[in-house]
Amino acid sequence: MNKLRTICVMACLMAVSVLNAQSVRESVLLADGWKFAFGHAADPAKDFGCGTEYFNYLTKANSLHNEGPYSTKFNDAEWQEVNIPHDWVATLPYAPKASHSHGYKTVGHQYPETSVGWYRKTISIPKTDEGKRLMLRFDGIFRNARVWFNGFYMGTEPSGYATQVYDITPYIKYGEDNLICVRADASLEEGWFYEGAGIYRDVWLDKSAQVSVAPFGTFVYAELQQPYSEAVVHVKTEVTNSSLKTQLYEVEQRILDAEGREVAHVSGFTYPLLAKETRTCDHRIKLSNPHLWSTTDPYLYKVQTTVKVDDKVTDVYETTTGFRDIRFDAQRGFLLNGEPLKLKGVNMHQDHAGVGSAIPDALQAWRIKQLKAFGCNAYRASHNPMTPAVLDICDREGILVIDENRLMGINEEHLRLLERMIRRDRNHPSIILWSDGNEEWGLENTVQGTRVAEAMREYTRLYDPTRPSTVANAGGVELIKGLDVVGFNYIVQNDVDNRKQANPDWKIVGTEETSGCGTRGWYFDTEAKEQKGHMVSLNRTMEQNYENIIERGWKFYAERPWAAGLFYWTGFDYRGEPNPLSYPAHDSEFGILDYCGFPKDEAYYLRAWWTDQPVLHVFPHWNLQGHEGEEIELWAYSNCDEVELVVNGRKLGRQTMPENGHLKWKAVYQPGKVVAVGYKNGKRILTQTLATTKPAARLVATADRVNLAADNRDVAVVTIEVRDAKNRLVPDACPMLTLTLQGEGRIIGVGNGDPAYLGADHPTERDCRTFQIPAFNGLAQVLIQSTYTAGTLQLSCLAEGLTNKPLIITTK
Repeated sequence: MNKLRTICVMACLMAVSVLNAQSVRESVLLADGWKFAFGHAADPAKDFGCGTEYFNYLTKANSLHNEGPYSTKFNDAEWQEVNIPHDWVATLPYAPKASHSHGYKTVGHQYPETSVGWYRKTISIPKTDEGKRLMLRFDGIFRNARVWFNGFYMGTEPSGYATQVYDITPYIKYGEDNLICVRADASLEEGWFYEGAGIYRDVWLDKSAQVSVAPFGTFVYAELQQPYSEAVVHVKTEVTNSSLKTQLYEVEQRILDAEGREVAHVSGFTYPLLAKETRTCDHRIKLSNPHLWSTTDPYLYKVQTTVKVDDKVTDVYETTTGFRDIRFDAQRGFLLNGEPLKLKGVNMHQDHAGVGSAIPDALQAWRIKQLKAFGCNAYRASHNPMTPAVLDICDREGILVIDENRLMGINEEHLRLLERMIRRDRNHPSIILWSDGNEEWGLENTVQGTRVAEAMREYTRLYDPTRPSTVANAGGVELIKGLDVVGFNYIVQNDVDNRKQANPDWKIVGTEETSGCGTRGWYFDTEAKEQKGHMVSLNRTMEQNYENIIERGWKFYAERPWAAGLFYWTGFDYRGEPNPLSYPAHDSEFGILDYCGFPKDEAYYLRAWWTDQPVLHVFPHWNLQGHEGEEIELWAYSNCDEVELVVNGRKLGRQTMPENGHLKWKAVYQPGKVVAVGYKNGKRILTQTLATTKPAARLVATADRVNLAADNRDVAVVTIEVRDAKNRLVPDACPMLTLTLQGEGRIIGVGNGDPAYLGADHPTERDCRTFQIPAFNGLAQVLIQSTYTAGTLQLSCLAEGLTNKPLIITTK
């Protein structure tokens, strides 16, 4: 029997005095019980005959002649069972002739047999739901998705990033099974980076009364002025009457603080609403002494919208939001609640080792926390609207967001996607800037580009007048004239200082700046060339241009008060675009963290200058076998005033750390020990020791959490470290690991951060308990997901000649 997990049930009604059976608002997560099979992009006969019937789904709705997967008569007994989110590309092999930009996975126009995927799921809808309005909501399907319900065609969404909502009310069989069917076609690349394929975001069944708030039907924002002793909160609400008669409705608004206490309230007037009509009402509520949202205190309110018909409650709709004052200023940069705040940001794509683009919410939250650990306070969604769950996490964690549109243009296709993104996301306090596009080379240097940018700017203001918009500019001189905030991609491509001097009223942000990173733990060009697919950090190899490229970007934006800040390319490594390399490299290596989220050396540079915590990081490691007798350059990233270095007992000197800078020494490599000492105000505060380790002797597994919810969704992120007999990480060890999970749980993905690893990293349902992967430079990662059964999970990790202690995880 299919399970329906209710994630969000009827909203809190403690303050509501009257409630009837029509008032239940429920969102049911449709995560499990799906069936999947490959179709075919080029041969209808291999695509289950889709569209070849005498009366196909476009000519006769649910015709008796329909026999494809959208028909209730279709037999899917041999199809694979999958959970949502699901990315079928994660299990596909690599091939040297496949798409370079999508990471050499065998998907796309060259591979029609693996570029179309079908999904089917049956759900039981009880008779008690009759009389309600039921909507089917997909947070994201990649891509060109066609949707059917009980054989009836619901529609097509070409974009792989747009949320889709379908009213299924008239088509429901109450008290019976109902069929959802989806066909996704990933033949066309929507972006130039790995995008995966399939239903890779959540699916929901939303239930509400016939007179209720429309999907994404509230817009909450506050008018704030210093000293912020009072706010005027605007609540715009769209109410829909899906019944067949005119209804008289009233809307009340309550503001609840983080503890659920009512802090403000307003009632409305009664309005008539025609059958099938949607109307907007606008309330203004005074709120005294608002608790402002900020990066250090991300305080959230709930706005509870109550809809009444004939004085009976029909809907209670909750909007989570926060109140803050944001402004981009031509002289002071970005201001949050009246104070300048430098944006310390990264660009992020939406994939992760082992799971591809189908990232569970718990893993999304873990990724955000890894970024925060090195001082990141801002996130640019490059280059498409974000997964809704990530925005919720950014709201809670105090991460500022640039939410980015995929397509630039002002025609119906472009504007409906822009509007859909803004309407869905505009209540999130984390969002400070809308991006209408990225690096549109065909528009950047033309007057047409200026016209398009100006028009999109105004459309964006219509959808949300409270935030400015931008476009990330690769170097053009025309399009940027039409922007609220000018976004510059790379100071080496944009003469930012001279442009600012010529345009003093421009508000400027660095939407992309190179990190200069390479492969984690890779320090020698000769070895990188011998083992293709790895790259030495450009920060240590580009002296002819600018030593330490990551430092160049931060220094530039930190030293200019008028610059809002920057977003590095990128936070994590991502699959695809392995430039300047090619196959077998399949991941971009410019992440400050690798594909698993393991930090590279550059993460410590940012932690030193983006956080207040004491930092001392010296590199490279001291397992440099094969380089004995060679001169090695040692670097230090630190926020100490001074750093002293001792190599194999020889003192190399004590140096003063320049602001936002780094230090370096030269030494001849011999196995032994490097000791670095950091000083603050003349006092010794930190010591770091690098030692040539003994051979690998043991494996140590640690999890970010050892207690999981038994909800079939929660995830523990497990790090496997290869250590020597003295319990030191062996930074060049790459043994083959055999992973075995016992108990009611599953391995949903593994990884090692190697951008040229061509083996499998995503278990199938059959091998979700045992899997093999080599460690890479001392590390590997395992993603363990709970089931519905509470109990104890035990992860064992074995490698030849190495000891280990099983990791215990509890689910309840």
